[in-house]
Amino acid sequence: MRSDDGLDTRLEAPYATKRIFATMFSPVIMLLLGGFALAAALSKYHIAKALATVVLSKAGTRPSHVLLANMMVATIASMWISNVAAPVLCFSLIQPILRTLPNKSPFARCLILGIALASNVGGMASPISSPQNIIAIENMKPSPTWIEWFFIAIPLCILSNFVIWLLLLWSYQPESHTPQIHAIRASNDPITHTQVFVVSVTTFTIALWCLEHSFENVFGDMGIIAIVPLVAFFGTGILTKEDFNNFLWTVIILAMGGIAMGKAVESSGLLHTIATHIQDLVQDLSPFEVLFVFSALVVVIATFISHTVAALIILPIVAQVGASLPDPHPRLLVMVRTHLPVRSFLLHSGDGSALMCSAAMGLPVSGFPNMNAIMMEDEMGVQYLTTLDFLKNGVPASILVMLLVTSVGYGLMMLVGF
Repeated sequence: MRSDDGLDTRLEAPYATKRIFATMFSPVIMLLLGGFALAAALSKYHIAKALATVVLSKAGTRPSHVLLANMMVATIASMWISNVAAPVLCFSLIQPILRTLPNKSPFARCLILGIALASNVGGMASPISSPQNIIAIENMKPSPTWIEWFFIAIPLCILSNFVIWLLLLWSYQPESHTPQIHAIRASNDPITHTQVFVVSVTTFTIALWCLEHSFENVFGDMGIIAIVPLVAFFGTGILTKEDFNNFLWTVIILAMGGIAMGKAVESSGLLHTIATHIQDLVQDLSPFEVLFVFSALVVVIATFISHTVAALIILPIVAQVGASLPDPHPRLLVMVRTHLPVRSFLLHSGDGSALMCSAAMGLPVSGFPNMNAIMMEDEMGVQYLTTLDFLKNGVPASILVMLLVTSVGYGLMMLVGF
């Protein structure tokens, strides 16, 4: 570790230790904890499930309509309860449908895969929908507002879902191979005072996150706002210590370690060295061409390793390269990379990289939704999906989403000023 005073003095061990631990618990970690608290409350009191069943009950019995409705529900659920919990919720909701389908039904595979791919897409929908988005925010200076994020991500999510929906309809042709589907019934359970309180706190917290830049002098950072749901839910007993222990602490520790690693790589000068070599290779390319090259690279890497790990490795490099370009757009590159397993161009590029991490979905190991989907079994213990299903549909879906992010997403990010 070296000092930040411009002299690059090597810090002694006690000072380096304090610096690295202070770096690990950054405001974005509090944002992650706040997101987990919201997700836990919405799931524990069946609010997410109730809202999902209301939507699915309107889908009717046509396979194509049922597929699209489930995909949209998976994306919206991923937006608020993370794309780790969303597919688990959605897979539980479709069990009545799966039980009525014949063995080896193409629609069963189509429906499960559609939910998995839509959950991956949902990982780019909000800053708290996936860990890679949190990592992207840490690497974007200044960080994007929630309104800016929604302006870019929501149109991309909608377009991506429709493209993937058409791909799955073409691949599995469920309309011609599926008997009558039983409609999902909406929940008739009465609304409780606890559910009203949870929804109120969630809405209030999200509103503050969206307006955080307007109250920056009051809150300082959106991580402070994340204390609201933590105090409201744990202070009133709505969430308990068991719920706290059930947080995805492995993801939190991974994010903290990644932030610390990024700081160490930056302070040592290694990040600058790597970025300089990459900059020499792309210096004659336009911002759009640089974005496309990095997007393809991120999709390939995130397909074979965890989206989160890919973000930890790539986003700091992308941001540094972006800031070093003659026409700097670091935030744009970072965001694009995040949305693919997602404010200058490469700084803004970090935002793009984040999106690309979520778009990588070509293998069962490409992300949490795919891992959950490959483990789905019928009543005989036979898996619905195979690796071939992901290769035939997940790889084309990744390519199509990448093209959307590097075209439509690029235009939206430039409009925002990334």
